[in-house]
Amino acid sequence: MTVTEPRAAKRPTTFSWHGTTVSDDYAWLKAPNWQTVMRDPSVLDPEIRAYLEAENAYAETELADTKELQTTLLAEMKGRIKEDDSSVPAPDGPYAYYTKFTEGGQQPHIYREPRNGGVPQLLLDGDALAQGKPFFHLGEARHSPDHRLLAWSCDEAGSEFYTARVRDIATGIDLPDYVPEVAGSVVWTADTSAFYYVRLDEMHRPLKVFRHVIGTDVDEDKLIFQSVEPEYFVSLVQLQSGRFAQISVHDHETAECWLIDLTDIVAVPRLVTSRVAQVQYDTEYHPSFEGVPALIIRTDDDGAEDFKIVWTPLGTPDKSNWRELVPYRPGVHILAMEIYSDWLIRLERADGLPRIVVRALAGGDEHVIAFAEEAYALGISSGYEFETDTLRFNYSSMTTPSEIWDYDLSKRTRVLRKRQEVPSGHYPSNYVTRRLQAPAPDGELVPVSLLYHKDTPIDGTAPGLVYGYGAYGISIPAGFSTSRLSLVDRGFVYAIAHVRGGSDKGRRWYREGKLAKKPNTFHDFIAVTEFLIAQRFMSKSKIVADGGSAGGMLMGAIANMRPDLYAGIIGEVPFVDVLNTMLDDTLPLTPPEWPEWGNPRTDAEAFKTILSYSPYDNVRAQDYPAILALAGLTDPRVTYWEPAKWVARLRSQRTNRALLMLRTNMDAGHAGAPGRFDRLKEIALSYAFAIKVALGMPSG
Repeated sequence: MTVTEPRAAKRPTTFSWHGTTVSDDYAWLKAPNWQTVMRDPSVLDPEIRAYLEAENAYAETELADTKELQTTLLAEMKGRIKEDDSSVPAPDGPYAYYTKFTEGGQQPHIYREPRNGGVPQLLLDGDALAQGKPFFHLGEARHSPDHRLLAWSCDEAGSEFYTARVRDIATGIDLPDYVPEVAGSVVWTADTSAFYYVRLDEMHRPLKVFRHVIGTDVDEDKLIFQSVEPEYFVSLVQLQSGRFAQISVHDHETAECWLIDLTDIVAVPRLVTSRVAQVQYDTEYHPSFEGVPALIIRTDDDGAEDFKIVWTPLGTPDKSNWRELVPYRPGVHILAMEIYSDWLIRLERADGLPRIVVRALAGGDEHVIAFAEEAYALGISSGYEFETDTLRFNYSSMTTPSEIWDYDLSKRTRVLRKRQEVPSGHYPSNYVTRRLQAPAPDGELVPVSLLYHKDTPIDGTAPGLVYGYGAYGISIPAGFSTSRLSLVDRGFVYAIAHVRGGSDKGRRWYREGKLAKKPNTFHDFIAVTEFLIAQRFMSKSKIVADGGSAGGMLMGAIANMRPDLYAGIIGEVPFVDVLNTMLDDTLPLTPPEWPEWGNPRTDAEAFKTILSYSPYDNVRAQDYPAILALAGLTDPRVTYWEPAKWVARLRSQRTNRALLMLRTNMDAGHAGAPGRFDRLKEIALSYAFAIKVALGMPSG
């Protein structure tokens, strides 16, 4: 059966900047009322809705021959998930808090139990809260210091407008307190009489911090802090000791911190040290370090590109009083730090691999928690308590399921608290993980993490999937995924290309893949693909590329630059209309993104650079590989019209009949479907597409 592709009408509009005129045939797909659509998808223009639904129907028809395969993949993925799974309880005073999923349930449930064991108490039932709603995502849940109240939030549209509520734990009933359009979690005052939160403004930007007093109307909430520059977003977090909350005002390369004393119900935020362009810092508080109340600060100040740690007395926090605690070491990237009463713990990456370093605050002795696998993922959990000698960390590799460990910082011993169960069975010895280095055109070596089945022939015949991101300094961990086993068990070689733009090799690696050097990201990914072909890990005719969000921009760029290398490309919520988005300062994320991509409004060179690689603007008459673009109607990060416009232009320009599909989730945003099994359906769809285009037909 022949199915006609949807064809978006061409309605040319032009705009000029810095003496250059650009034409856009599909700008009309951006709904004029898009901000209202974020809150209420039903008000989307009927013509735009009809077009998106026609694209969905077309994708459904073209992938109809993979329906059985999708069902099989979904069953496999579900079979690897322990349905009645629980997190390891995190102690806090008399209780321990944890999340749990029920068999068949899609949403988490929040529980607590007596610290030393006893009858669990259900605090929130995510499945009950989600019942009957097209979209539901449970956000943060934070209990009060006295354990009487639970502040929790949810998003019911996918647009990341969360509503915060307060539940009386004893009765299980929500109080009248109701705060709409919040971002992130709340922070309680020490006496539980109030909490602080960040509110999104009408442009979906987190710029204001309010204090809500329990039992009062939200209209009476007091504004205690505001960022007056839209390019600097505001976030809020409670510091580990519980004495202070930290307000961070930041973009991607500059930060400024303010402290709120949680013991003072009328506290006024206090500046740590004034903002300096291209200098970041974040803080922790210690009530008695070197005999005085002190701030311990992670910063890249004074050229410490990979960060250092300093400290200063609380009473004199300005930068002029900072004293070095952990010096800057080029190539050793301090990713994060945790401060406990007697310990400073830092997570750092050296030689491309993470490690945990433990430092005794008394005496300064250090030791390292490291691991032997070639490639792995490592993370630390701060927990709720400050007076503790226990560090919780998680470890996995591409072959080793996730493990949760409690580490005794004093005794240097560890206890396994949980190992991820794979009910259908998993045998790590059946798989091979490798860490390779692929040469880029300029001589840099790009790390590559590989996973494949031990029986897969490495002779140039295997299909492959190459995943990449490469932005914001985000590193893609070489961790365990139950889903990707469905590809690997079918003979795929799965690769993660740790391209520039991430910080896998330190902050220099990040800076070499941003602004004017952004094209390095694309060249690195192509070089990795060519390397894997040359080393006979993958067959050139059977490779699928995959990336989401900023990684979706990478997908769009390589589609234009080297379409011959890939049988198919998956762009998940792909950021492909870069120039238009960076020119539109009314979009939620545009102003704080300028340090990442450049500001084409004011900088002619930035305009020229972005125009040179922006995927949408560089679609041209050539053969393209099969492409699956995935979008979310209420996505505030990569708006739905970016992939819609991209696919429309690809159809109008391509010189072959490659399969081009757009699938928009009409009930979700950037992260896709919120339910754990619904999300697996989306992965199964993507993997079925990969198998279809790499192998030429569905594979059971």
